[in-house]
Amino acid sequence: MGHTIAEKIMAAHCGREEVHAGEYVNAKVDFIVGNESTSVLAIEGFRRLGCDRIFDKDRILILTDHSIPNNNIAAAEYNKTCREFSKEFGLEFYEVGRVGICHVMVPDKGYVVPGDIVIGADSHTCTYGALGAMSTGMGSTDMLHAMVFGEIWMQVPETVKVVLKGNVKPGVVGKDLILYVISKIGVEGANYKAIEFCGEALDSVSLSSRFTMANMVIEAGGKCCFFNLNQETLNYLEERARRPFKVYTADEDARYCQVVELDVSDLEPQVAVPSLPENAKPISEVEKDQIRVDQVFFGSCTNGRTEDMMIAAKILEGKKLADHVRMIVIPGSQEVYMESLKKGYIQAMLEAGCAICTPNCGACGGRHMGVLAAGEVCLSTTARNFTGRMGHKDSLVYLSGPAVAAASAVAGYICGPESV
Repeated sequence: MGHTIAEKIMAAHCGREEVHAGEYVNAKVDFIVGNESTSVLAIEGFRRLGCDRIFDKDRILILTDHSIPNNNIAAAEYNKTCREFSKEFGLEFYEVGRVGICHVMVPDKGYVVPGDIVIGADSHTCTYGALGAMSTGMGSTDMLHAMVFGEIWMQVPETVKVVLKGNVKPGVVGKDLILYVISKIGVEGANYKAIEFCGEALDSVSLSSRFTMANMVIEAGGKCCFFNLNQETLNYLEERARRPFKVYTADEDARYCQVVELDVSDLEPQVAVPSLPENAKPISEVEKDQIRVDQVFFGSCTNGRTEDMMIAAKILEGKKLADHVRMIVIPGSQEVYMESLKKGYIQAMLEAGCAICTPNCGACGGRHMGVLAAGEVCLSTTARNFTGRMGHKDSLVYLSGPAVAAASAVAGYICGPESV
C-alpha cells in the first residue's frame, strides 16, 4: 500500500522508512512561527521552566502582527516581550513598519519550503500547504517544546482527497473554491485530517488562490493540506527559498479515509452567510436579497495578497463607495503595500473612498481597526464569520472573495461585480 504526502513527510522527519495514519511519532521541526499573542505564553513558560537555549535561531520567527500599532497597554507589553526575547536569542524580528501578517510574509520571505514540517502558534499556519509543506497550528505549549528541542510529538493524520473537476469560470478564485468545498464537507469535515487538493480545475488556479484555499483548511477542521506544485509555485520558490527542499507527491495507491469529487465547472462566486464558513451560497442567490452592508473589510492572511488588491482595484477604479459604506483595506505585508502603491491599486482604492491601514490582523479578530457595533453588517474577505468574530455579538459577518467585496462596497449591498 502506498503513502499520502503527510505520511511521507512525517516518515522523513522521524527517521523511519514509513509511517501510517493513526501512529504517534516524534518528528523534527523545520520551522516555528508565532505571533505576539501566542508567543508570549511560550516565552513565559520558557522563563518559568528555567530554559536557557533554543534549538536553532534560524528556524524560529516571532512576529508582531495581531495588535499593531499597539492598541492598548497589554499589546504594548506583549510586543515588548517578543522584541526583547528575539534580541536575546538572535532571532530575526519584524514589527510595525517592517512586518506583515505572518502567513503572507513568511512564505514571501522564503522561510518555508516544500517538504518542511512547520508548526505555528496560530491556527492558519496551514497556509503553507500551498507550497507543499506540512504546516499546522498548535498551542503555545507545543511551540515552547519545539523551540527548545526542535521536535514535536503528534499523530500522523488521515488524509481526505479532494478532487476538483472541470474548468473554473473566469472570475472564480480560490476563496470561492474553498468556501464551496467547506459547504460540502462541513466545518468539522476534516477534523485532525490532512487534505490533498488535486484535479484539473486547479490547473488555472493561481498561487495566490492556492494560499487562500490552504489558509481556510482549518475552517473545515483540517490539520494541514497539500497541493501538487505547478510551475508558478516552483518559480516563486526559486526566487525566495532560503534552503534546499524536496517535493513530495502521493503514491497512486495511497490510502485515503475519504475521497471527495466536486465538479466546479458551473461554480459561481460564493458568499458564506452568518455565522459559519460552511454556509456558502452562490452570489446569484445572495444578491437577490440585496443585503445592505455597513462595512467591507478587505485583507487578512486569507485575501491580503497583491493579486487580491489588483482584483479589487480594477472594480473600484473610477467609482465611489456607497455613501453608507466604509471600506477598510489592510495589505497583507509591507511588500504587498509597496507593490500595490507602485501599480496604482492603492490610489484607486483611496480615490474610491477606502481607508488604507498598516499591515496587521486587527480587524479580522475584532481587536481594532474596524470593530463592529451592534446590528452592523460586514462583508469580509477574512476566513471566519463566527458570531461576534469582528465585534459586537449582535453584528453579522458575511465572507466573500475580493471581487464581490469590492463590488458590494460600491453598490452598498452584497452583489457580484457585474452589478456595478
